[in-house]
Amino acid sequence: MAQIIGLPKLSPTMEEGVLVKWVKQEGESVEPGDLVAEVETDKANMDFNLEDEGVLLKLLVAEGETVKLGAPVAILGEEGEDISDLLAEVEGGGSASSDSDEDDDEDEDDDDESEDDEAEKAAKKKDKKKKKKDKKKASKSDDKQANAASGAQARSGKAPVNPLRRVGADEKKQDQGGRVLASPLAKTLAVENAVDLRKVDGSGPGGRIVERDVRAAMERSEGTRKDESGSSTALAVREAGAAPAPIPPDVAYEDRPLSSMRKRIAQRLTEAKQSIPHFYLTRSFDIEPLLNFRQRLNTLLGDRGRVSVNDMIIKGVALALRRVPDCNASFVGDAIRYFTRVNVGVAVAIEDGLVTPVVRDADLKGIGVIGNEVRDLATRARSRRLKGDEITGSTFTVSNLGMFGIEHFEAIINPPEAGILAVGTTVEEPVVKDGRIVVGKRMRLTMSCDHRVIDGALGARFLQELVDLLEHPESLAL
Repeated sequence: MAQIIGLPKLSPTMEEGVLVKWVKQEGESVEPGDLVAEVETDKANMDFNLEDEGVLLKLLVAEGETVKLGAPVAILGEEGEDISDLLAEVEGGGSASSDSDEDDDEDEDDDDESEDDEAEKAAKKKDKKKKKKDKKKASKSDDKQANAASGAQARSGKAPVNPLRRVGADEKKQDQGGRVLASPLAKTLAVENAVDLRKVDGSGPGGRIVERDVRAAMERSEGTRKDESGSSTALAVREAGAAPAPIPPDVAYEDRPLSSMRKRIAQRLTEAKQSIPHFYLTRSFDIEPLLNFRQRLNTLLGDRGRVSVNDMIIKGVALALRRVPDCNASFVGDAIRYFTRVNVGVAVAIEDGLVTPVVRDADLKGIGVIGNEVRDLATRARSRRLKGDEITGSTFTVSNLGMFGIEHFEAIINPPEAGILAVGTTVEEPVVKDGRIVVGKRMRLTMSCDHRVIDGALGARFLQELVDLLEHPESLAL
């Protein structure tokens, strides 16, 4: 039996994805586990595998389209199977939606046409049982239609276009009689919450208003009320941030739509900065012993590989977390969760954003193993070939901008972690050694702490342990 295939959740934070490439084409057979498409998520390009077998009877989304999570992307069934009902369900032009709309219109006509005779009224009452059943069905169809249409909207910023039919520019959210085109559930929700449907933009086919549109209007209204009363919320900030700044008429500019990754970065880091009480601790240390140890280590390794300063810092962070385990934690509402494993996230810059692949059990791995793993993860991150479990599960993150000459910076905590370490470049500066002023090599480390989990003294203990490890680098190899 044919079925609609929706876009699955390919990463823990995924809300939408760009269908980069169809690996399987219409008419091709699919076995369980087969790769059917490549999808760009907020983290990386992920493989979209099907768990069912059959034939791809219809591809509903073109390559390059942005698709919401769960939205229809294909129809799978047996060769030659009739899928007209499923196409109508996705398209929103099937009899079920039409009947529901007609019934809904008849409900409105009941109130307007006082001259109906008793026989007509009795017939309409008889039909109301069918209307109630159709409302639920129409609502589900509306949500699927809105999901399918929203991909084009996210990509182009224009009104959503259903993948199976184009909506004419003259189609409005009102019909010729002036009534607002909305699903039964949307109308009910609007009445219950005093939402004026005439002021709501519909995201369904033809501009039809569906449940999600009413709920969005309710959220905007709530955000406005809270903002006016002086209460700052993430919603109000996002709404305010979305308003474009006035541009002088003589200034040329170009608006580029956000990629899935850029949108997710904007959302997560805004929420992190607003919801996590950050404070910062900075320590500088003498890096010369670490540089000398690295040189000796690379000489010993020869052709077997090389280790970087960053590899050694990752190892140092892991060991420091083992020594100060209260920093290897997360705030979970009514408790603090302490992790028994030390998984260090490593921020990697890629085109149009960044990802944070994870070195698991970094405290148990040698520096050379960490170096090889980080290079492999970084290479695959830049080609967007990381797997879902390689970008989740970190308990602390390291972000290094030293290779760009940055001496000092403060990083935003990567939720749900309680800390992140910002690593600067090596700087030559005057230092006092044996009572004399000489040129020394120093590096600055800045720890961003979640004050709900880490107090100042606890963060200072962590940095002290880390500096002790890095200034005595032989301890990293023990």
